[in-house]
Amino acid sequence: MAGDRVVAAGSVARVLVAATARALRGEDCADLGHPGPLSRFTGAPDPVRRAAVTRAAGRVALTVGQTAEVDAGRVAGWFADQYPRRRYPAALLGSPHGAVAHLAVVLGVPWLPTGFEMSVHWAQGAVDRPRAALDHGAALAGRLLAGNPDLHVRQVHCPASRGALSGATVSLAARWRSLPAAYARFLADRLEPGAPLLLLRDARTWPVLDEGSGHSFQVGSPASGLDPVDFHPDSHALRQVLRSAGGDGAGWEPPEVTAPRGVAEHGVEDGFEADTRRWVSEHGHTLHRVLVPQPSALSAATADLYRRWLRAAGKTGDRLVVECGRLLDPWQVVRAGMVPYWCENATRRSVEQVEWWLAGSEPFSSVDVLPEPPGLRSPALAGLPQWLAVAGFGRRRRALDRTAARGYPVTSVPTRRATEVLRAQPYDLPTPAPMGVPEALQTLRDTGNHLGLQVC
Repeated sequence: MAGDRVVAAGSVARVLVAATARALRGEDCADLGHPGPLSRFTGAPDPVRRAAVTRAAGRVALTVGQTAEVDAGRVAGWFADQYPRRRYPAALLGSPHGAVAHLAVVLGVPWLPTGFEMSVHWAQGAVDRPRAALDHGAALAGRLLAGNPDLHVRQVHCPASRGALSGATVSLAARWRSLPAAYARFLADRLEPGAPLLLLRDARTWPVLDEGSGHSFQVGSPASGLDPVDFHPDSHALRQVLRSAGGDGAGWEPPEVTAPRGVAEHGVEDGFEADTRRWVSEHGHTLHRVLVPQPSALSAATADLYRRWLRAAGKTGDRLVVECGRLLDPWQVVRAGMVPYWCENATRRSVEQVEWWLAGSEPFSSVDVLPEPPGLRSPALAGLPQWLAVAGFGRRRRALDRTAARGYPVTSVPTRRATEVLRAQPYDLPTPAPMGVPEALQTLRDTGNHLGLQVC
């Protein structure tokens, strides 16, 4: 099957590759995303909205039989083929993170993910039956791995971040255990001689069940805004989450984990890094590793990098846009001469981190906030007053996007909404010349070291 059919619609890696490739072509994200079913059910009861989500998921998810037809090599080729055919001074690889797209654009280089997400039908699924989810996912992983032995498949059952979808589909995060052949060809053909590679690794951990078969399983996710203990059967937060997702929690019996602190779903396989190191050694390139302890660390360091880059070009660097989830547009950010800070999601933790960063930063004259509604309810989510508090850091302009706020948190907003908002910003041209990799690495060290960001 073609890569665009395999990779889950709306998955972060898919959106980031599309946004980065467009920015390198000098295009924005006006064609990305479409209004989801929730946009038509803003005031509808929860059962009606959940049914709409389930129907929509069924139209785009892979069938059980199609998992055996997945070719991870073709997926890698699909990612790489989206980029303009020219020589690049470097390349980024690694975990999905919105700041990676902005970093790639400031360097003028592509970003390639080290894994991809799939969504597969679960006909008899239930949000509050993690053991049943594990059984179904293990069978799917067996089909997938039979044709793709170079993958590790991490199954994530998280009603807190996926809501009713976790009872209608199975979420599989496939991670390459070696450098895909399509990536190796891309790097060999498109990199300038001696060009460095940057590998960004999400260093977050989570309890994992991994019996060494190539398929692992985790209940919950760092992206949920909750802690592992919150997925215990006696957790009050879990009961709230399951009720919102359409379950009752009476049968919530998660399997015992084998690794209390394993790498979370967006981590990078050690084999991938080792194979990439071999490739750069054989082809005369170098590899730099960036370890990201929390998404906020890379977001803050990249925002500080943009501010330095803009000011070095004679611009103010005093206009901030706070993006969230899939609401981002790297090209429009550069065109407007703005500083981008990316929140992984709309959880309180993500928003608190940008508040702390703003409190410790030189003030911005304007702050525009794009909160992505997650389409579900959760005790971990930030309320609109908290998002408004972020906008309140602007000295002259304080803007919270009304379209994104309308129906928050249970509606949905397409990626192109970020483009519409940013297009209304005044132009600040010409665009500065791309930053060199050595300067970018040093800036990341300077601005991210106290946040735990490791650049080596």
